[in-house]
Amino acid sequence: MHPVAISSRMSRVVLKLGGGLITDKSRYRHVRTDRIDAVSSVVRELRDSGQSVVLVHGAGSFGHLEARKWGLADGIDDESHESQIRAISRVRADMDDLNRAVIESLSRAGVDCETLPPRDWAIGVGTEFEGDLGGFVRDPDEPIPVTFGDVVDTSDGSKFGILSGDHIMVRLGCEMPDVTACAFLLGDVDGLMDKPPGELDSTLLRTWSSEQGFSGSHDLDHDVTGGILLKAGCASEIARCVEQVWLLNGAVPRRVLGVVSHSDVVGTRILH
Repeated sequence: MHPVAISSRMSRVVLKLGGGLITDKSRYRHVRTDRIDAVSSVVRELRDSGQSVVLVHGAGSFGHLEARKWGLADGIDDESHESQIRAISRVRADMDDLNRAVIESLSRAGVDCETLPPRDWAIGVGTEFEGDLGGFVRDPDEPIPVTFGDVVDTSDGSKFGILSGDHIMVRLGCEMPDVTACAFLLGDVDGLMDKPPGELDSTLLRTWSSEQGFSGSHDLDHDVTGGILLKAGCASEIARCVEQVWLLNGAVPRRVLGVVSHSDVVGTRILH
């Protein structure tokens, strides 16, 4: 396959690898290595073309089970506090394991990277979290920063909560300089559909804005931070700051190259 021609002008591309893309959500702690490797190959191509890349990944079948069982997204519960503290350790260990799989894949593709766990630099949840994003601003020849959704401390009575990777995407997209494209890489779906993807007559929305709304589905068994509904909302916020914001099928990651090269792309472009 011939490489896609990409502008040599330095720009920053922020990618979110969805949990449903890089893991099998129906199987506890099951990594989809082949899919991560395919994305890593595209990241290598982006970097080699002079793009500065930032990666954020979801949790998928890592962490969500324990987080949901012990209500970690809702903060401290006095009756189960000790169990919650143990669950936080397990969730963070799960996320570290998943992140290691991503880092090892990037390394195999020849991409230098560095993990920046939110627990080390962020306080609070939602898009209003506090934290220094300066460590993500790097030149193309520096190690690519990688972060993920995580259990973080909070500064209010909740004590802790889950900082979603989608909310991190909003801050990175809107506050870092030179961001020209942000893409949310989904698992097994081309973008936003006008009906839940499982319905036979559902069709791809080629563009979408927050004014339109859509009939999405939220997997309460696996998602604790909002699923596709949250992604769409966060993408809409980013579109206020970034021209190219897309929801794409991460199983076909070369579509990211089409976004960067302004080619015709199968996916949903998010409009402000």
